[in-house]
Amino acid sequence: EEMKVAVIGAGASGLPAIKCALEQGFEVVCFEKSSDLGGLWRFKPNPCPGEGTVMKSTVINTSKEMTAYSDFPPPADAANYMHNSVLLEYFRSYANHFDLEKHIRYQHEVLDVKRNEDFDVSGKWIVEYKDNSTNNSGNERFDAVALCTGHHTEPHWPCPFPGQESFQGRIMHSHDYKDHKGMEDKKVVVIGIGNSGADIAVELSKMSKKVYLATRSGSWVMNRVWDKGEPTDLVYLNRFMFTFKMVFPFRLQNYLLERKIEGRFDHGRYGLRPRHRALAAHVTINDELPNRIASGTVIIKPNVGSFDGKAVVFEDATRVEDVDVVIFATGFSFGFPVVEKGNLIPVENNRVSLFLNMYPPQMAEKNTLAVIGLIQPTGSIMPISEMQCRLFMAALAGKAKLPTEKKMMKHVQKVQKTMAKEFVASRRHTIQVYYPEYMDEVAKFAGCEPRVATRWLSDPRLAYALVFNGLVPYQYRLDGPDRWEGARDAIIGMPQRVFDTTRTRKTKETMRSKEGIHFVWHILKG
Repeated sequence: EEMKVAVIGAGASGLPAIKCALEQGFEVVCFEKSSDLGGLWRFKPNPCPGEGTVMKSTVINTSKEMTAYSDFPPPADAANYMHNSVLLEYFRSYANHFDLEKHIRYQHEVLDVKRNEDFDVSGKWIVEYKDNSTNNSGNERFDAVALCTGHHTEPHWPCPFPGQESFQGRIMHSHDYKDHKGMEDKKVVVIGIGNSGADIAVELSKMSKKVYLATRSGSWVMNRVWDKGEPTDLVYLNRFMFTFKMVFPFRLQNYLLERKIEGRFDHGRYGLRPRHRALAAHVTINDELPNRIASGTVIIKPNVGSFDGKAVVFEDATRVEDVDVVIFATGFSFGFPVVEKGNLIPVENNRVSLFLNMYPPQMAEKNTLAVIGLIQPTGSIMPISEMQCRLFMAALAGKAKLPTEKKMMKHVQKVQKTMAKEFVASRRHTIQVYYPEYMDEVAKFAGCEPRVATRWLSDPRLAYALVFNGLVPYQYRLDGPDRWEGARDAIIGMPQRVFDTTRTRKTKETMRSKEGIHFVWHILKG
C-alpha cells in the first residue's frame, strides 16, 4: 500500500514537502492552522496565536534566484529582492503549477504528534488535530511526518531590566510590529540590531519623532546591493568563494571582508563596530541604516541599563526622557511542543541535537520524522528546506541511505564544535550553517550533487557558471534522480535575468551596459 505522509504547515517549507512527497508517489495530507498558505511570508495584520508574520514593508534579504525552488525559477520581471507580497505570489504560483493545494487542509490545527503503539516495528505516527472551522477533533495514522512549522513564532524576551515593570510607556516585541501606524511623532527605543531591529528602526525613523537603536554588541552591516549593482549573495555564495574560504586563513577572510564593508562606511565612526570579526556572527542586512544615522533620525546607543518612569537609561548612563514605545527586537525561541508535548525533541536555549538539522538521532532506526527549515543559513532558507524535503522523501522511498544513530550523533557533535569555534556564542547561532557546504552535503545524501569536475570537459560554459556564478538551486537539478531538463538554461540565463530586471528604462544609453561577471575582482580589489 502507498505510504501516507503528514506535512505540518503550508509555508515556505511545507509546500516543497508536499511536492516532494507527491513526486515519490506518496499520499500526502498537509495540516495548516490558518486559512491560507505562505506561513510567515503572508502578511497578517492580526495573526492567530503561534503564527508569525513579516512586516508590511518587509523585502527579502536574499536575491530571488538564490531564494527559488530548484525547478521553478521566479518570473524574469520580478525584482531581484522581492517584496513579501511578490514572494507570496511566487508561492501561490508554485502551489498552482504543481497542484499542491488540494492536499492542504486549512484551519486544521495539529494538537499532538505521537508514536503509534507499534512504532518500533512500523515507524508510524498518530496526528491529533482540531478542525477550527467546525470545532471537530480527530486523529489519523501516518507512515511519516514532516514538521514545517518555522522558527519565528515564539518571541524571546530577555530577563527584565530594572524598572521595566513600572515603565510608563508601551513595551512590545518585534513579533507584534506590523507597520508604523500609531508610531507617528513618538519617541521610540528599539532593542537589538538584528535584521528586524534595524528594519524597524529605519522605517520608524521616517515618521517618528526620534528613534534610538540600542545594541549590546554592535554589528557589521551589509548592503543588499554590491559593486556595480550586483546582488550581494550572488557575489559571495558560490563554489569559488567557498573554496577560497576553505583554503585561506580565517583571519585573512575576515580582513578582506571587513575592509570591503568599511569601505562603504566606517562602523566605528557610526557607533556600530562590534568586538567580533565579520564572519563570526550574522551580519545585519540593511541598505539604509548608515543614511538614517547620518541624518540623525536613528541614534545608536549601547544596551539598555534600566527603565525609570518614562525614561530609558542606557549602560553608558545616558538617558532619554519621555519614551513612548520600547520595541524588543530580541529574536525568537523555537521548540516542538506539537511532538509528544515537546518531550521527543528537547530544546534548551535554542540548542537542539538534530542530524543535518533534520533528524532526531535517537529515531535513526526508522527516520520517519523530520524537522524541515529549522536552519539559519548564510543565504536563503527556501532552497535548503526544499533540499531537506527531497532527502526526507527519497529516504522514505528507500532511495537514499542515512547513517546509524552513532554516526548521526558524531556528526551533530562535530558540527556543533565547528560552529562554536567559528561563531560568537549566542542564541542566534545555534542553527547556523554555511549555505554552499550544507546544500552539497544534503545533496550528496539525496544523490543530486552536481558533477562539476567532469563538466569542464563536456560543457565548459556550464562548469564555469557552476563554479563562479551564484550557487543557484537549479544546480541541484542537473544530476541524480529528480533531474529537470530546464536546469541548464536556468543556470546559464541567470546572470542576464538578474541584470535585466532593473533595466526598466531601455534607451541607447542604458543598453550600453552589459552583463559581466565581476565578483572575483570585487573581492580581491577590496
